[in-house]
Amino acid sequence: MKQETRKEEIIRVAAKLFKEKGYSAVTMRDLAAEMGIKAASLYNHINSKQAILNTIIISLAEEFTAGMKLIQSSEEDCIGKLKQIIELHVRISSQNIYGMASLNNDWMHLLEKLDYYQKLRIDYENDFIAILKQGIAAGKITNVKPDVMMFSILTTLRSLYIWIPKKEDLELENLSNTLNQILIKGIYTK
Repeated sequence: MKQETRKEEIIRVAAKLFKEKGYSAVTMRDLAAEMGIKAASLYNHINSKQAILNTIIISLAEEFTAGMKLIQSSEEDCIGKLKQIIELHVRISSQNIYGMASLNNDWMHLLEKLDYYQKLRIDYENDFIAILKQGIAAGKITNVKPDVMMFSILTTLRSLYIWIPKKEDLELENLSNTLNQILIKGIYTK
């Protein structure tokens, strides 16, 4: 396993602090204290708190975007693609609990990267809606508002970072399968 660089450690610890206190409440002094170093030492590895936030959020947004592009280009039908989206969110969320908190709660604090982030987010949501529309056209998904479906599914998937740490015996494959059952097939029995 690759050893973590000092910059990666700073970003990881900052993401944890951002989740616990909120981006606005965390100072570079807080970060330095958490790491047991002087604040001035941080600047040898990172330019600013904003640069840390950019790294956290943009790297995750780009990972989701890359995942969505792979899903779109797969040979799966719309249901298979929806299952892959759920698996993508479970995998990324489980590996980036703290970063996901920043992605969901602190994105509005981005400065120079805000427009880029918003474009990635809008494109991702549009790609998601396109898959739902394909499913509606193929008669595999109920003909209900695709934007509301997308919002409902993504609201659950975007909050996994809150729920996953509370589950000690969580198996990611089982979680993906259960979410597929609930989010795609629903909870109603006939």
